[in-house]
Amino acid sequence: MRTADYSKERNLLIVDDSAFEQRMLVDLLADYPFRISTASNGLQGYHQALALQPDLILLDVRMPDMDGYTACRLLKANPATQDIPVIFLSGADGDEERIMGLSIGGVDYVAKPFSAGELAARIQVHLKLAQRGGIPAPVAPQSSHPDVVLVIAVKRLIEEQLGSLPGLPEIAQQVGTYREKLSQVFREQTGMTVFSYIREERIRRGEQLLRDTDIEVQEIAMMIGFNNAGNFATAFRERMGVTPSAFRSAIQRQR
Repeated sequence: MRTADYSKERNLLIVDDSAFEQRMLVDLLADYPFRISTASNGLQGYHQALALQPDLILLDVRMPDMDGYTACRLLKANPATQDIPVIFLSGADGDEERIMGLSIGGVDYVAKPFSAGELAARIQVHLKLAQRGGIPAPVAPQSSHPDVVLVIAVKRLIEEQLGSLPGLPEIAQQVGTYREKLSQVFREQTGMTVFSYIREERIRRGEQLLRDTDIEVQEIAMMIGFNNAGNFATAFRERMGVTPSAFRSAIQRQR
């Protein structure tokens, strides 16, 4: 976890494809103790974050080539940048956009237009929260190799959107790559295809829900991305040797 010393300037990274918006943000924050760097798109912002290790990132959502959501997924999948607080800035203020930004790792979502005071206050709050996290206990080292980061980002996306996953081209786009590259890297890193992993994750999640909840089998099937209970039952039986209902009954008898 990153630590902060408030006797020093804090380093901010602004990622926005609009030069006007960049300048506006720099001007708005000119009276505050921030040292500011800028990037013009999501991919550049991701690489800038790796190189500069800013204390906090202000990340626009809607950008060409790589949007803010994609950049955030990569930031949070990379151990070198996963602890950097990300505040999304966007002209879109719907619940769906906010939920998406927070669910993929953003600490805040600020709708445009906003005042300098509001934005600076939110920045300071999240810098202080990051500081209070302290230094965590040692953990096994993780790789920041681009292929490893890509696979982590894909796995997290699959977990987040398991019930309504888009097609493989859209999945690849949401982690900043293309279908062929994703398929190759995922197989090299995991020994599985993306579709095999999705199938395994759906069965694993289904097993968990059958074991730990009283949700009906039909509803579980829809929650984890099957079209109906029959398809779920077939896939579950192939993998587990029993139907979902029989699995749940066996668990209940053991209690």
